[in-house]
Amino acid sequence: MIDKLEMFIALARAGHFGRAAEACGVTQPSLSAAIKQLEEQLGVQLVFRGARYQGLTPEGQRVLDRAQGIVAEVRVLRDEMRSVRKGLAGKLRIGVIPTALPMVAQVTTPLIRRHPAVSVTILSRTSAEILTGIERLELDAGITYLDNEPLGRVLSLPLYAEFYRLICAPGTAMADRAQVRWADLAGLPLCLLTGDMQNRRIVNQHLAEAGVRTAPGIESNSTIALLAHVVTGQWVSVLPKALADLFAQSGAVRAVPIVEPEAEHLVGLIAARRDPPTPLIEALLEAARRMAEDQV
Repeated sequence: MIDKLEMFIALARAGHFGRAAEACGVTQPSLSAAIKQLEEQLGVQLVFRGARYQGLTPEGQRVLDRAQGIVAEVRVLRDEMRSVRKGLAGKLRIGVIPTALPMVAQVTTPLIRRHPAVSVTILSRTSAEILTGIERLELDAGITYLDNEPLGRVLSLPLYAEFYRLICAPGTAMADRAQVRWADLAGLPLCLLTGDMQNRRIVNQHLAEAGVRTAPGIESNSTIALLAHVVTGQWVSVLPKALADLFAQSGAVRAVPIVEPEAEHLVGLIAARRDPPTPLIEALLEAARRMAEDQV
């Protein structure tokens, strides 16, 4: 039954029998047969079928909601029994907002050093995608903003406070400034993250409070793309301190502190709220607590 529920969740996630089968490591006929058997066991039709997958029936949506909780609990049990037999082992999938990527190694490196049989997949995601991924069991945890959008029913652990820097090329108008105000960004040729990124919404808020109209000539969901434009000397950007300092180490750009007021936003680790947490999540939380203590 559990294997069939996992295949059903994969089908709902992929929206395609072939892709779901590939994700589960089975053939498409095997997955189709498993879904049919699940329908027979539950006595309801779960999937609208035609020449291809056409979505979940109302009953299928209800089963999906329950199936996600059941599968999550079974995974907890499996992790606990595996740790009893062999010590801590397994895979963690962590979604990270792009602006926090420079900091994630401070959590994952000590975690794997302490538990060598654990492996981690780090995926760059928006804050909304992280919450959805945890809810749908696609992610085990996330590193995201804690103080700007509703997080729902997740456990959270603050890691560090995010501050902001103006990124510009050496020799440009602002490059030699010791600091700038948000109001000083008026009229500058901005390139910023796209509007689906929470960092962009934060930057928009601070610029608006300073009376600066936000009209970037370049937008991207990639910080590398922003950096590539800044180094031309034709653009400037706004990025969090950790990311800005990482780029500035190369000497290709300057990172100028933005003050008056100095904006501060909390970034932390989130995971599904379970009591107790799985052994893998508890180990991740332990590594995150140590990182947070080092930031104080």
